[in-house]
Amino acid sequence: MLDEIKTRISEEVDTLTHELNVILPERIRKAVELGDLRENSEYKSALERQQFVQARIGHLAGRMAEISKIDVKDMPADRVGFGSRIEVRDLALGEVVGFTIVAGDFIDFDKGHISLDSPLGRGFTGAREGDEVTIRLPAGERRFEVVAVTTLPQQLRAAGD
Repeated sequence: MLDEIKTRISEEVDTLTHELNVILPERIRKAVELGDLRENSEYKSALERQQFVQARIGHLAGRMAEISKIDVKDMPADRVGFGSRIEVRDLALGEVVGFTIVAGDFIDFDKGHISLDSPLGRGFTGAREGDEVTIRLPAGERRFEVVAVTTLPQQLRAAGD
């Protein structure tokens, strides 16, 4: 999972760097050729995009630094945390659903990702298989039983086998 996140960050940084160094300077040059910059919406739009791209690259650099500091050896192998795949039973509905706990920037709802910082992510963090967890959601409190947990260290060990 960490390698996948690093790859996604690197790919986005590469794309944004290309835009910042190649595409946006060309857009700005063309907009300048149009004349009066005070009323030139193309010029203003390109400058705003340039500022956004620079800020996003800075943000991604920070995220990459944070991810590089994660030491899987320090992560508990028996409790829900970052990267854990979990199955939980909604005790009111009896339904079992699966999630993967991810960083907020990398949520993919189609893959069943939930953010570590979301109410569900915070509520399940630290839980063990068999635990009952009560989570306060905007729609009210919900109770879940943690049916299965596969932590990031367990996933990496299994992948190494």
